[in-house]
Amino acid sequence: MKKNKLDKDYWENRYSKDETGWNIGYASTPIEKYISQLQDKSIKILIPGAGNSFEAELLWNKGFNNTYVLDFAKQPIENFKNRVSTFPHKQLLHQDFFELNQTFDLIIEQTFFCALNPNLRKQYVEKMFQLLNPKGKLAGLLFDFPLTESGPPFGGSFNEYETAFSKYFKIKTLERATNSIKERQGKELFFIFERL
Repeated sequence: MKKNKLDKDYWENRYSKDETGWNIGYASTPIEKYISQLQDKSIKILIPGAGNSFEAELLWNKGFNNTYVLDFAKQPIENFKNRVSTFPHKQLLHQDFFELNQTFDLIIEQTFFCALNPNLRKQYVEKMFQLLNPKGKLAGLLFDFPLTESGPPFGGSFNEYETAFSKYFKIKTLERATNSIKERQGKELFFIFERL
């Protein structure tokens, strides 16, 4: 699939054919561990490109009632509604991430960055800066393998991420994830970036 075809129809088609290899069926271990240490349950959280969003389900079940899920494919939003029936529908955002106009205290990154056309990475960083409140955090996982034409997922490197994000964020953590699932061991970087 050519990078310029990663549009809404492409993702709807992947979900309708159940071609969702990134979907592990639960919140990934590094993100679950990060969520487990969050204290302030009033913070406003966004999970963009959320897919079936097991991370949002985990947050919701832990009492983080100000969590928002965003995806521009409709099927994963419907899947989430069916699975987590008590989640407020107004916090399920079926729209393009780049058109969102709200602000958040925390944004969790889980397989969204790597699914975007790589030529959108600068725009992604700038949009994350716009969406976060001052001192807000962007945290989660980024893939650590060479960026090639094949994908999604598209890879990247420590140096690329550090360069791309440091103009807008304080790099608090950017390191090899030590508790990745077996299939992703050695291929994920866990990060916490704080908005400048």
